[in-house]
Formats: sequence, C-alpha cells, structure tokens
Amino acid sequence: MERAELTALLTAEGLRLVDELGAIDSPDDVTRTVSRLRAAGLSPELVSAAVGQARLRTRARRKFGEFGDRMLFTRAGLEQATRLSVGARHAGRFRDAGLRRVADLGCGIGGDALALAGIGIDVVAVDADETTAALAAYNLAPFGDSATVRHARAEEVPLDDVDAVWLDPARRTAGHSETARVAAGEWSPPLDWVFALAARMPAGIKLGPAFDRALIPDDAEAQWISVDGSTIELVVWTGVLARPGVRRAALVIRADGAAELTADGDAEDAEVRPLGAYVHEPEGAVIRARLIGEVARSLDAGMIAPGIAYLTSDAEASNPFVQSFRVREQLPTDVKALARTLREREIGTLEIKKRGVDIDPAALRTKLKLRGPHAATLILTRAGSSRVALLADRV
Repeated sequence: MERAELTALLTAEGLRLVDELGAIDSPDDVTRTVSRLRAAGLSPELVSAAVGQARLRTRARRKFGEFGDRMLFTRAGLEQATRLSVGARHAGRFRDAGLRRVADLGCGIGGDALALAGIGIDVVAVDADETTAALAAYNLAPFGDSATVRHARAEEVPLDDVDAVWLDPARRTAGHSETARVAAGEWSPPLDWVFALAARMPAGIKLGPAFDRALIPDDAEAQWISVDGSTIELVVWTGVLARPGVRRAALVIRADGAAELTADGDAEDAEVRPLGAYVHEPEGAVIRARLIGEVARSLDAGMIAPGIAYLTSDAEASNPFVQSFRVREQLPTDVKALARTLREREIGTLEIKKRGVDIDPAALRTKLKLRGPHAATLILTRAGSSRVALLADRV
C-alpha cells in the first residue's frame, strides 16, 4: 500500500466507502467496482485503497471471522497474521500467568494484540513499518488507552513498564504485498536479540514450524500448532509462560475443538511392526514436536517403517492427534498395473498421500487416468524395507 492510498483510506470518506463496498472477491467484481467508482469521480488512490481493503476483508474472514469486517489490512500483513482463534489461546496463557501488560514487538496489523486486548490485557503494540503501524492503530482503536501502537523498531522500545513480551520477528523481506523469506541472520529484530530478551523476561516467540530445533533454548517450552490439518507455527515460551515440566507440546485445533499432547522432551519412536488393518497419519504438530511415539503407544500401534511418520495397528482407534485410514488392500506399485487396478475398482476420485517415496502426486494422478463413481485414498510409502501402495478409506 502506497502512502497516497493510506492517506486516502484513513479518512471518513475512505472508511465509509470500504464499509459500503462489502464483500468483493472475484476479478469480475473488482473490475466492475473499480469502473463504477472511477466513473463517479473518485480518485485513483481512494478507489485502489478501498477496493483492495474490500477484497482483503473478504479473505480475512477465514482468520478473524466477523471481526475482519471492521479491520484494515495489507496483503502481507493478513497472510502473516495469527488466526484469532489461535491468538486467543496465546492471550489466555499471558492472562493465566498473571501478566497484565504486554509488549507486542512486531505487531503487524495487530492480530495478536487484538486477542490480548480482548481479554483485558494492556498492550503496547510496536511495528517498524509506518503503514503497518497505522493500520494496527486503526484495528486497535476500539480498546482505547488499553492498547497503544508505536511506530518503532523493537530494539528501540523501553520495556520497563511491561510484564512480558510477545515477539513475531519479521522473517520476510519488507513490503506490503509480495515478500520473500530471509535467513535468520536477517530477521527483524535479530534472532539473537530475541532470545536474549526472552531469557530476561517472560516471552512468547512466534516462529515458523520448520524452525531449527537446535536453536530452541533448553529451558524453554516449544509448542507446535496445527489448525485444520495445517501446521502453522511454533511458539517458544519462556519464564512463567513456559509450563513446568513441559518442553515439547503439540496443539491440534479443529472446528470441533482442540487437543494438546505435552512431554518433557522428544519421545522415543515406537517399534516397527507389520502392516495392520489401519494406517494412522500423525498431525503435523505431533511430527514436528517429535511426539509420534507417544501417540503410537496410546493407539497400541507401531511404526510402518523406520523414519516414516505413518503408524499402523490392527484395531480401529479414535484419536485427535492422527488421521486414520482403513486399509482395503495392497495394490501394485508399478504405475501401469496400479492404473489398471484402480480402473477395475472404478475409482474416479482419489486422494493421494505419500511419505518416504519420491513421487509427484499430481504427475501420478495424470498417468492413472482415473474414472468411475467411487472414491478412495491411495497411500504410497514404505512398509519395512519395501515400497507399498495401499488403497484405503478415511475413518
């Protein structure tokens, strides 16, 4: 977002126009709306800013629900923002630890600060980008003096008057639309500074789920989070925000609720066992937290092969930390024979899952030339030392 667009947007006319536009998503809707507003004599800057915000508000509903209908965004800010349902859980941890004033360093468009302020915690939200800070100030305005926003670098903000910090280091190049990932040495604020601060005061640090585990402080709690099947983040908690005896945690959130698995360290993998009637795929958060063995033992299951994150058992089991599949049969791994068998089974809709094999599911799907009224899941992996193709159904 350019400065001229921001200036046009943050006016009574601009904000009223965004509210009036409502949901805009398809390219045809955008074209028609832009043409109509330009024909009405509105400036290019105002039209661009308002239509852009209307589109972003439509997309924001997936993360912020109805709250997104009154917020302002940049595209990059929305993509990187914490989902409100996840932010609320983070905020609850600060509240439960008795922390009443928190600095959100690297606040972005204010998603986490919104969750903190929403449960009565005073927030000092800080962002190094002027436009982003301005949008955060708008989004947090309903909370009055309990939520203040500063345009500054995290390293420059005095922290004497706060109880704890929430840190979301910028891990991408600067910008409001297209951005690229950068190495840890180029993060803002730098990773060394972040961890040094977290060693001095209670902190929650939002990181990517693939963050190098060797860099996690030994005395911190590392919590990986999956939402609706996608592993979205790692949070490193320090001080009173780290739960006693917990060093590894996997939080799994779905529409029907949440479940968490915790341990004092990495779990030893379960023993490899012969393929059973069921295959279980652990959630990404469980895999990242290296708690597969804990889940396997709770299911009375074993590993399907060394180093492969699939479990197998003979009994059906219900567990929030895995997706389970009932094995129909083992199929040929040769592509031509596999395609012939699937046609014989009249499988026209096929979910393809793979681990431990070098296969491109999209390319394979084209070669299979699927047709028929039935649906199934194809699991491509190794069992013991052999490559296998399993036709299965989701439980």
